[in-house]
Parts: sequence; structure tokens; C-alpha cells
Amino acid sequence: MIRERFHFRETFANILADDPAHIAAAKDGILAARQVLEAYLARDPFFGSTYEQYEPDSDELLLVRMASATRKAGVGPMAAVAGSIAWAGLEAMVEAGASFGVIDNGGDIALIADRPVRVGVHAGGAALSNKIAFVVPPQETILGICTSSATVGPSVSFGIADAVTIFSHDVALADAWATAVCNEIRPGDRSVLDRVDPAVVDGIFAIMGDVTVEWGRLPPLVPAVVDEGIISAGDR
Repeated sequence: MIRERFHFRETFANILADDPAHIAAAKDGILAARQVLEAYLARDPFFGSTYEQYEPDSDELLLVRMASATRKAGVGPMAAVAGSIAWAGLEAMVEAGASFGVIDNGGDIALIADRPVRVGVHAGGAALSNKIAFVVPPQETILGICTSSATVGPSVSFGIADAVTIFSHDVALADAWATAVCNEIRPGDRSVLDRVDPAVVDGIFAIMGDVTVEWGRLPPLVPAVVDEGIISAGDR
């Protein structure tokens, strides 16, 4: 297996593949998606700044996915940007013939796998951080595993959770709901989960200090030692 870091402007990704050609395809897909987004933001910067649902004046797939996902989750369109870009990169890998590929775009993961994949949980200073992992079974179709945190990373959050991880085969939706749930969930208030549609979101795992919340269908969790050095993040 090949692991390669890829950095371009705000994108800090880890790409896993079996074939160098699939790594190259992932990079091309990511760059193409970024080009679409940057061109649109140049003429409609409000799309990139609003925290409210917003419909773009465009039929570009990337933008449509972002708007659709964030409308369902009740957040602004950029809440789905990292997952949507990872999705575009993985689709390029699949088009290049990949049956195994993982793109971790700053904690928002798109994957397809012909084997089980372990996905570690990083949750800042929480007790479980870097000590557990999901064992994701083989996936014949693309799966999104997206995480939002109020205590880790530069993204804007209105919540308190150390990590909220969402599983969905709509990667943009996984990203959008990770933001929405992280914004609202509290140890004594889980009402945000009542809005989540189990038909499109498989499972949710949240960590808030010593409190964990499980919702829906999650892959098995196992003890693990997560190497922080391989976590996708900005400049260290």
C-alpha cells in the first residue's frame, strides 16, 4: 500500500492506494474540484462565507452536492467542502480502476476498499483520543467517514464536542452532518440526532470529554494506538 501526503492551498490530505496511477488520479480529481470551487467563489463569495443554507447559481456537481447536503443538515455550504473534495478525488481514483482508495482530507474521509480498513479516532484531549479505531468492512461503493471537532483544528464550530464522526455513503452529507451535530450536541442534549435521517446516514459517534454517544449502525470499535503523525492536518 502507498501512502502519500498531498498539500495544495487549504487542502491537506493523505491518500492511500495500491497503484501510483491511482494516487495521481486522486490528485487530479482534488485539483479539478478545487478549480470548480475557486472559480465559483470568485463570482459569488457569499457562497464561501454564509453559515445559512444557500443555493448556488451553478449546476456543477461539486457545488450541487455541497448545497444539497448542507441544506439537509441546516448549515452553510462550506461545511461540506472537505468531504466533497475528497469524494471528487476518490471518484477519479475509481474511474482510474481503483478498488482500494482512501482520501483523508483533514479528517473528512472518502474510501472504497476491497479489504477491512482501520480508521482511528482523534479527539483532542479526550480520554479515548488515539486509543480506539473503527474496523470498516470492505466497501464496494464509496463511503464517507467525516469528523468535526470543536476542540481540534481550525474549522469554525459552535459546539463543545471533541469529535463527532458521521458515516454515510453520501460523503458531502457526512461532512455536513458532522458539522451540524458537533454544533449542537451536548452531554445532556442529544435532540439534534432526532433530525438525522437513518435512510442516508448510517451511524454517528460522538465524544464529549468522558461522554460518548452512539447512534445508528457503526462499524466495530476496537482498541488501537493511533499515530498522530499520520493524521491529516495543516502545517505542523
